[in-house]
Amino acid sequence: MRVLSGIQPTGRFHWGNYFGAIKQYIELQYENDGFYFIADLHALTTVREPTVLRANVRDAALDLLALGLDPTRATLFVQSHVPEVSELYWILMTGAPLGLLERCVAFKDKEARGIKADAGLFTYPVLMAADILAYDSQCVPVGEDQNQHIEVCRDLARSFNAHYGETFVMPSARILKETAKVPGTDGQKMSKSYGNVLALFEDAKELRKKIMRISTDSRPMEEAKDPETDHLYQLYSLFATDEQRLEVRDMYLRGGFGYGEIKKRLADVADNFLEPLRKKRQELASNPETVDRALASGARRARTVASDVLARVQKACGIKP
Repeated sequence: MRVLSGIQPTGRFHWGNYFGAIKQYIELQYENDGFYFIADLHALTTVREPTVLRANVRDAALDLLALGLDPTRATLFVQSHVPEVSELYWILMTGAPLGLLERCVAFKDKEARGIKADAGLFTYPVLMAADILAYDSQCVPVGEDQNQHIEVCRDLARSFNAHYGETFVMPSARILKETAKVPGTDGQKMSKSYGNVLALFEDAKELRKKIMRISTDSRPMEEAKDPETDHLYQLYSLFATDEQRLEVRDMYLRGGFGYGEIKKRLADVADNFLEPLRKKRQELASNPETVDRALASGARRARTVASDVLARVQKACGIKP
């Protein structure tokens, strides 16, 4: 099955990115034909400094490879390295109903939060549709908040197929597991826009300091606590073994402990998990040609597939005979 997903290089990846999405991408690469791209074209709606964007793309590639994305199993590439997608985007735009885009929740949400609304942000779902359709994608792993964009993609593909004949493969969404709702340092969903993130490749000492500053409630030590509603326990559960998780769960149900003890345990299990990944990333960073080869190889394969799809679309709608 052809699986496709992209991730924006708008900053360093955090725990929510990994446990909410990247971990599941990596698991899917073993039994599927995975296409994973760094969405630098999408990032242009928010990142306007070229040096920052280039650095973010590089960091994203290093992070993904260090986290276990295997370029011999999956196709890893940079979105803008496949220009066929931009041409397909325009073709889809010519048949995209204005009302369909106006109903997209993500755009309205960003507009409500005071983010400057431009045409790129408004037509984001059409570019996302081009990303998906360009590779004959069958499965698109997304969070609940992105499911509407998959429906937009399906609507555009269905409309094109009805007008010009069967051209596009119809993709389906795969809603990512509940781990997508990884809590941040304030208990809300971890997000760069909320400023509550714990970065994956942050310096170990700095990360421990941030963990020790995580906000908690003021319940007394002796009081029993519900682990399922506590964000410290939820974060601890991401890294802990089943045995460790059960031990801490029993502590919550008994009471008689301070949150500082849980924070120390969280810092320890997180460091044990992340330290080998930090070392792998350092090795990759010291061998930049390895990353270059992986991205170049991925772009070649992605362009081969996208060129075939675009030729099929052009023939169907009457351009480039």
